[in-house]
Amino acid sequence: MDLYHQAIDLASNSKHTRWLSPLLLLADAVFCALIIWKIPYTEIDWRAYIQQVEQYRNGERDYTLIKGDTGPLVYPAAHLFIYNALYLITDKGADILIAQCTFAVVYLGAVSMAMACYRMAKAPPHIFPLLILSKRLHSLFLLRLFNDCFAILALFTAIYFYQRRIWTVGSVVYSFGVGIKMSVLLAAPAVGLILLQALPFNRAMNAAFLMAQIQITLAFPFLPANAKGYLARSFELTRQFLFKWTVNWRFVGEERFLSREFAITLIAVHLALLSTFVLTRWTRPSGLSIPALISTAIKPLPPKAQQLMSINVSPSFIMTSILNSMAIGMLCARSLHYQFYAYIAWSTPFLLWKAGLHPIFIYAVWGAQEWGWNVYPSTDASSIMVVGCLVVQVLSVWWGTRDDLADVASPADIAGEEKEHDE
Repeated sequence: MDLYHQAIDLASNSKHTRWLSPLLLLADAVFCALIIWKIPYTEIDWRAYIQQVEQYRNGERDYTLIKGDTGPLVYPAAHLFIYNALYLITDKGADILIAQCTFAVVYLGAVSMAMACYRMAKAPPHIFPLLILSKRLHSLFLLRLFNDCFAILALFTAIYFYQRRIWTVGSVVYSFGVGIKMSVLLAAPAVGLILLQALPFNRAMNAAFLMAQIQITLAFPFLPANAKGYLARSFELTRQFLFKWTVNWRFVGEERFLSREFAITLIAVHLALLSTFVLTRWTRPSGLSIPALISTAIKPLPPKAQQLMSINVSPSFIMTSILNSMAIGMLCARSLHYQFYAYIAWSTPFLLWKAGLHPIFIYAVWGAQEWGWNVYPSTDASSIMVVGCLVVQVLSVWWGTRDDLADVASPADIAGEEKEHDE
């Protein structure tokens, strides 16, 4: 029984992640080297990215005129600046090995940040191996060289700084991630509520203005030439989706997939899920409604209530809210392509753990999801699995966090008590 209890402690005690994380990273580094050495690189978007960079370097500043073999440039300016740097270190994009090695460093940096965030949230050791076992994730970073790799690195870095309560740096990094790819905006509802509850209203607004200024700064070289064109291409909300590339909704059939009714339904479900989490989960640190939170701009909370509200915004709450906001967005996305797995793979183990699921079930859902994302081309069965696993994550987290912060004092109650005392 002593060995049994030691095994249970090893699997469940978060203190063991201190030494487990470096061992997993070392193993993953070796695995990355083997992948680069043994598995051929697959050309998908790299050449198109380089072609877009070349046009930028040749002086083109009208975003609507920058394009490559796979089509026009449809990502914000930080994407272009990152690949401009890669252009310089890879002999104008010709040295794929250097590019792969660079992406290996980015991958290891991203998984390191994910592990750091898990540790800050006191996640148990038994879910950490899942962070390095994804076949599809290694492929996206090391064999496909997608820009999502930099975006997810930025997202987990922002989460880490928010967990450390370094709000300004976290906001800058988050905004930079949005500047790489619009997908990171899916976390914005949770980020906004985190800042509104962790900071006094004026400081939260300053963080929002700072994030907007980052976007303007990144876009500045392109705004004089065609500001409207830059916004339309970088944050395109009316993009047409091709049924043949969808990973998630293949099982609904092409006619329904392309229909306006289907698009409206997904938007409605997205808004309904966000509203549910906002009303029942994401405002729990304050115990206030959204109008009440906004009213603190005019009438700030008493210092004691404000401090308690900020303390309630814990590292675990921050990570759960942001990753769940991303999962909701992925579930309701009109079409997911394989590279979007970058935003899901490192979220799944944590969200399933926060839902209170048994480790066997966590590994089962993770394995089913991994299978779904590794079927190429996608099938009805694989797309059902992709959507089903996201449904499990979103709904189980909602149910599993029903008692979070239930046993702590509410800032709203303390504010009411102080008001009664003053009267």
